[in-house]
Amino acid sequence: MITLKQAVVVEGKYDKIKISSFIKAIIITTDGFGIFKNKSKREFIKKLAEKNGLIILTDSDRAGQIIRSHIKSFVKHGRIYNAYVPQVLGKESRKTAPSKEGILGVEGLEKKIIIKALEKAGVFQSEIKSPKITNIDLMEAGLLGGESSKLKRQKFLAQLKLPSFLSSKQLLNFLNISLGREEFNTQIKILNKRSE
Repeated sequence: MITLKQAVVVEGKYDKIKISSFIKAIIITTDGFGIFKNKSKREFIKKLAEKNGLIILTDSDRAGQIIRSHIKSFVKHGRIYNAYVPQVLGKESRKTAPSKEGILGVEGLEKKIIIKALEKAGVFQSEIKSPKITNIDLMEAGLLGGESSKLKRQKFLAQLKLPSFLSSKQLLNFLNISLGREEFNTQIKILNKRSE
């Protein structure tokens, strides 16, 4: 059992059941888009973020991204850890049909994949103290501002096993918290070599 001081936000009760099987922490569900109407739950999430930090662990589909963005919009203080799970095609065993996008939710993913997402989010370590990666670094790497930047960014996200819809701002946040400049430069070299 992994004990976390941070609270974990997931979408639904089956995600919570999955996470609770190997993580000991305060786990809150958004009840899907229910978080948009539930003021008391939003206030509770804000308090948890301020106290010990908040891990957002939503599905890697569009709905998960909307919920994640909404949480970030109302949590103004405290530490947020964005745990991004990869987009894995499949269907949860309890469902008769796959989701609209055909991607597994948190509940359907293997434990090791979820733990890896938490590691990448920086949950188990202190923030990397290397010079910050900026938009200029993304531009110089060809991930932003160029004709083929979007395609190159998609390849880079796939290489890092991150959801394909992450914006450059979200990618920058991830890189500064979880990767650091040295590893970023290494990953760019790998990407460029593959593109030759």
